[in-house]
Amino acid sequence: MLTRSIEQFRAAWPTLQPDGAGCARAAFLVTPLGFQLAAQSASDNRYMAMDVGVDANLALAEHATLARRVSALLPTVCFPGDPATPDAVFPNNVFATAPGRTVVGRMRHPVRRREAQRPDIRGFFRDVVGYEEVDLSTLDGTAELTGSLVIDRARGIGYCGLGERCDEAGAAAMHAAFGLRLTFCFDLAPGEYHTNVVMSVLAGRALVIAPDGFADPAVAAAIADAYAPRVVRLDAVQKADYAGNCIALSEDTVWMSERAAASLRPAQRAALAEWGFRVEAVALAEIEKAGGSLRCCVGEIY
Repeated sequence: MLTRSIEQFRAAWPTLQPDGAGCARAAFLVTPLGFQLAAQSASDNRYMAMDVGVDANLALAEHATLARRVSALLPTVCFPGDPATPDAVFPNNVFATAPGRTVVGRMRHPVRRREAQRPDIRGFFRDVVGYEEVDLSTLDGTAELTGSLVIDRARGIGYCGLGERCDEAGAAAMHAAFGLRLTFCFDLAPGEYHTNVVMSVLAGRALVIAPDGFADPAVAAAIADAYAPRVVRLDAVQKADYAGNCIALSEDTVWMSERAAASLRPAQRAALAEWGFRVEAVALAEIEKAGGSLRCCVGEIY
């Protein structure tokens, strides 16, 4: 089912019991080689810090630490970056996986469409991993994969925020490509570019959500009700600090940047711990100038 109806979502959600893996079995990253800020992306990403300078070497060092930390938990593949594709450090928007298949996204900006044509990443998943390729890059629409689509992998439910980076055609294409049981579509609040900045489903059993990231407060309330009582609600400051851009890379860890982790209140940290999640924080201040944070840097392999 693909729906924009809150009532249909509320009715369908309880029928979809978790029966799949809630966390990835491996990860892939792309290094920030020649790190810079992409002007095209800044046109609809207000989180980018276009008024400050960036340090390419510091970004590389931050990313290397992230790769090392993640690789201690999961098998991790790291592809080289390219100065011609400055946003490639955020690969989850362009390449994503479901069991047995790789999905290639349809990016809004030409600077990002170049990434989708990379033969090495396509070839790795096709020829080495042996996955079927589902190519949405020629789609007559926009579909920025797990930036626009937050997936409860355990239940096969997608939460798709519509806006500049994803339209209804893109939502329908991703629903089919990921083989989802239910995709709940909704409008993001003005100024929000990706759903994974305003919410995250943690291993199918908890939710982090920033209600002001949704155009309709009733949508955020319906999603929160579905996961209650295991819900961390973020305020606008925490959202701006990327606390919503987190990811559960195992059943007992939630990963976010140091900036995001520092924004959490003691009660929120205590709740995550009670639900079985240890916060793993990585310094990403330089990379975050490009308008994304830790979750954006991590591609998942299912």
